[in-house]
Amino acid sequence: PSFPSTAKFYDGNNNLYFGSGTSRRWRVRANNGTPNTDDGTLVDDTGGAAGGTDKRTIQNPIGTFTTSTSNDGANSTPGELDPGQVLPVELTTFSAFVVNNNVELKWQTATEVNNYGFYVERKSSFAKASWNELGFVNGHGNSNSPKEYSFIDKTAENSGKYFYRLKQVDVDGQFEYSPEIEVTFGAPAKFELSQNYPNPFNPTTNIRFTLPEAGNVKLAVYNLLGQKVADLVNGNMEAGFHNITFNGSNLATGIYIYRLEAGNNVMIRKMQLVK
Repeated sequence: PSFPSTAKFYDGNNNLYFGSGTSRRWRVRANNGTPNTDDGTLVDDTGGAAGGTDKRTIQNPIGTFTTSTSNDGANSTPGELDPGQVLPVELTTFSAFVVNNNVELKWQTATEVNNYGFYVERKSSFAKASWNELGFVNGHGNSNSPKEYSFIDKTAENSGKYFYRLKQVDVDGQFEYSPEIEVTFGAPAKFELSQNYPNPFNPTTNIRFTLPEAGNVKLAVYNLLGQKVADLVNGNMEAGFHNITFNGSNLATGIYIYRLEAGNNVMIRKMQLVK
């Protein structure tokens, strides 16, 4: 059978994912932590889906697992669970724009582990304003593929500037706040690319920009030789305030240039990656 030597994805919630290249009957056993031994715990004994991705629940996710195509364990293939494969809730984009006198928020995650969901919070720019909870959006729990979310705020009535953030909550109650984004009722008056923050950064940073009108937008990162190293945006975007998270984990320490283009408008800024 075609089984990997390591788990394709372990979500930290006792679930193991890996590609199945066969439809033959097979089983997965958890290991007691000692190499080449089996604690006898039968985890799963079902037919695999040919060419698909299967999920199996691991009762004792320590050390290694084995897979086999017969009930007596013949043709078993050992593998290992790598704790480093546990993926967090990774927020990649978070944007806000005004539509028909409402504020529409959109965000995307690259991966999710134990994600209960997101509380949407807002505060005004008035002095001593506090954060208020507007609503809740359910998360996808565990996922290793991009997920998109949206929320419409119909309660912002006064003209002026508002700030929004997400409170991402895990199933165990732990939480983390997203970067803040801002919206001014009425489209932004001008095209603007802000300095990334934090800067210097390692390995992620946030890039904010404002669009006075909807249109095709390109945001890319270049090295000092002028070579493009990342495409962050390439497509139509609404007028409004936008925040893009850039991950430079695959790049070397150095100065990089990020370039924003929308219509006839172009802005360029520098940022520094320090590892």
